[in-house]
Amino acid sequence: MRNFDTNENFINRELGWLEFNQRVFEGALDAANPLFERLNFLSITSSNLDEFFQVRVASLGDQILANLDKRDPSGLLPQESMDKILSRAHRMVEDQYRCYRYSLLKKLKKEKINLLHPKSLTKEHKKYLRDYFLRRVFPVLTPLVVDQGRPFPLLRNRGLYIALLIKGAETNLFATVQVPKVLSRLIEIPSVSNERQFLLLEDLITLKLPELFQGHKILSSGFFRITRNADLDIDEEGAEDLLETIEQSIRQRKWGSVIRLEIGKGFHQNLLSILKEELDLDNDKIFEIDGPVDLTFISGIIKLQGYDHLRYEPFKPQGVPAVMMEEDIFKAIQDKDILLHHPFQSFDPVVELVKTAAQDPQVLAIKQTLYRVSGNSPIIAALAQAAGQGKQVTVLVELKARFDEENNIHWAKHLEEAGCHVIYGLVGLKTHCKVLLIVRQEEDGIKRYVHMSTGNYNDVTAKIYTDIGLMTANPQFGADASALFNMLSGLSQPNNLNKFTLAPIGLRGKFLQLIEDEARNAQKGLKAKIAVKVNSLIDKEIILALYKASSFGVEIELIVRGVCCLRPGLPGVSENISVRSIVGRFLEHSRIFYFYHGGDELIYLSSADWMPRNLDRRVELLFPVEDPDSKEEVKAILDINLKDTVKARILTSKGSYKKVDKRRKKIVKSQEVLCERAVAQFTKAKHLLQERLDGSFQPITNELE
Repeated sequence: MRNFDTNENFINRELGWLEFNQRVFEGALDAANPLFERLNFLSITSSNLDEFFQVRVASLGDQILANLDKRDPSGLLPQESMDKILSRAHRMVEDQYRCYRYSLLKKLKKEKINLLHPKSLTKEHKKYLRDYFLRRVFPVLTPLVVDQGRPFPLLRNRGLYIALLIKGAETNLFATVQVPKVLSRLIEIPSVSNERQFLLLEDLITLKLPELFQGHKILSSGFFRITRNADLDIDEEGAEDLLETIEQSIRQRKWGSVIRLEIGKGFHQNLLSILKEELDLDNDKIFEIDGPVDLTFISGIIKLQGYDHLRYEPFKPQGVPAVMMEEDIFKAIQDKDILLHHPFQSFDPVVELVKTAAQDPQVLAIKQTLYRVSGNSPIIAALAQAAGQGKQVTVLVELKARFDEENNIHWAKHLEEAGCHVIYGLVGLKTHCKVLLIVRQEEDGIKRYVHMSTGNYNDVTAKIYTDIGLMTANPQFGADASALFNMLSGLSQPNNLNKFTLAPIGLRGKFLQLIEDEARNAQKGLKAKIAVKVNSLIDKEIILALYKASSFGVEIELIVRGVCCLRPGLPGVSENISVRSIVGRFLEHSRIFYFYHGGDELIYLSSADWMPRNLDRRVELLFPVEDPDSKEEVKAILDINLKDTVKARILTSKGSYKKVDKRRKKIVKSQEVLCERAVAQFTKAKHLLQERLDGSFQPITNELE
């Protein structure tokens, strides 16, 4: 048997992530995208890079400090990985700002949206800005000087600052002014023409620095921004109150070690020397920016009203046919499993299910896991209402959801105050599965209704993330959901599950067995196929199993939006494996697993990606799709994704991505096709419903296929 576990068979995880961010950046470069959408892709690329440095680069830095010499699967030592990452990140930032300066700014100007340079300000501009500064900005500013009595200030993570060198009596002094986050960075200057003119807040503050430091000569000034380690390290075993511990860790995140310094072009060498010494940074972690430091201010431009022609044509998530055809949502779920595909189909039925359960006197209990929810969540409101009406409401709020900790702490406290029983998660594990269980007293006894999903119970992101959910009244799913919640709230072990497979208990083994079954069938000369859609493929054991299956002749088609450490197309290793990534209008987020299984096709949905953290360190759920119509729908979704020739990029064996060769192929934009499909299904259901209301309806089986 060939040894597949060699360094050349794996792609470095961090470099793979940077290639993913490059695909996001391509959305900013694509002239076929509307201008505001291009700006949005640029802003997302920038914020993605922030998170990458705060978490992945910071973690790698910790390994280097600890003198770890363990090589990753691709054969790189931590320092070797860091060198390659920083080199690639520098090129990416240069490309971002080149796109901003030479393409997007010019396009904005053509649309009569001007970002003014301080040197181009007229007398009228300056008069308006003088008043604006005195009224709105000056009262908020806090100039800080470093001298014998005032130490170097604590600088906030991702805060934008102005550094100054001030002439002193004996020695020059260093000073900083933070650009206030409480104020918009975009200052609109009134114009008599139909043009809209803006100045960045930091440029205005720079113009007014002499007023902040009256009586002192400013020798130089420049913009800078730092990124700190924000990877929370929580000792849950020693935390008597997990909520309080996480609150403290969030506060500490603001002051983690500095891992990146961004400086404006032309930043004075003396200022830079001071920052390097105080922040303890090497040159390779210093990024000189030829443009505004921190491009996330672009989100302010994107929100401008009156520019719908510069955005994607609005798409309204469509109604779900099975829900439309029945007034009682519980009756609809009893009749048949209901598959929901967001954002092509509306998330409203999920919200409506929780709201209905909260008000229904027959509902005895509601149990739900929450990982990320919206800022004004209707689901939270419904759960609180249900508790107020005396129902047994149990909610697991995962406090360790990265960068959503503060929001989740707020909701956890709110739910507790409303009378819900709130669980904060399990020690050592993040609860990432998405499950809703409703227990209802009916004429024939207790009935359980279950909703499971690949995505969060978030009504906002459900409009921009692609996810698939399933509603069912199948008693076996209900029993498994009860067992899952008993595990989360108590010490019960979920043994002998009917339909669910959970991580970290058996999910890894389940995936390996399903892959092995296909490999065994291929060895027998039978048809064998695997098709998988995930966000990331990093797990080494899974990759090795896929290599083995490929070597036996299993056809493997992978759709991996983000990081993929598997190298496809390697002779004798992965020549039967193809990998594609789709980055489009909506964020691809659903996890779908298809196995041919000797013709008895198996289809699963999951909250889990193929990553060690999902398989070993999280509570995740894999559940089967068994209803024939739902299975066909999921297969159709997979097929449409695999046929994309516009937004898809194909991973090569070298670790780079290329566009699809469109020769002799139909032009397919998968997300547009899925939008059209949802509209067609909704329209058909609406006509059927109208016929029923008109009295001319005749039952037609499989009418909504």
